[in-house]
Amino acid sequence: MKDHVAPRREFIKRSVAGLGGIASISTDKFGADQGTSVSTDNKLKIVCVGAHPGDPEFGCGGTMAKYADAGHSVTFIYITRGEASDPDKTHSEMASARTREAEAACSILKAKAIFAGQIDGATVLDKNKNDQFQQLLKSENPDVIFTQWPVDAHADHQVSGLLALTAWVNAGRKFHLYFYEVNTGSETMSFTPTDYVDISAVRERKKQAMFAHKTQDPINTYNKFFEPLEVFRGLQAGVTAAEGFIYFKPNQATEIVGLQNAKSEK
Repeated sequence: MKDHVAPRREFIKRSVAGLGGIASISTDKFGADQGTSVSTDNKLKIVCVGAHPGDPEFGCGGTMAKYADAGHSVTFIYITRGEASDPDKTHSEMASARTREAEAACSILKAKAIFAGQIDGATVLDKNKNDQFQQLLKSENPDVIFTQWPVDAHADHQVSGLLALTAWVNAGRKFHLYFYEVNTGSETMSFTPTDYVDISAVRERKKQAMFAHKTQDPINTYNKFFEPLEVFRGLQAGVTAAEGFIYFKPNQATEIVGLQNAKSEK
């Protein structure tokens, strides 16, 4: 068993690095670009956290599709079921509708859906909820977590990001932590990516997953917010369409990466 520890750590490091930095995008280490798959020993557990059904799909559905296509395990943890998204419907009606939409979207992206049990518009960040979320993550045993950037105008998005951040700290920072953006400008704020993923090849599939959320006016939402954002991040990275992420590290490592990125841009 010990013989596999170092190679697996190195594989995780290389796979995460395959997200690509500011200097260039390199998704070949996902295995997806060559149409290859990964062995059981090298299969990563990817967890993507979102406050509501649709947040992970809209924020980083393309990247999740690439992980899944490469043979890795992808799980979406929805903090709520979007119960409060329509004032003309009961919480029960909306929870049922949006749960079905989330499951349909996950099927398109080859992901598993889990619901954490909090209530839309009334999410809580306290010791009890932190402990519950940490136990949920422990059962998934992730190698990499993606969650919402907590500097956000929506309180539920803040809770989603901080639950994952707290779990990362309490777990001894043993998994990799990335933040993604949602509706930058109107909700996500002060988001400057450290890493990009080229989603050009899976863009239509991501769009299908987004459009599975029929109650969320997906056509207008996509046209107004997410299509321009994909193009903008693509322009930054030099590709047709991209998703941007902030890779979270301890302070010293963050400063070192900042220096490396500054040098690469000259």
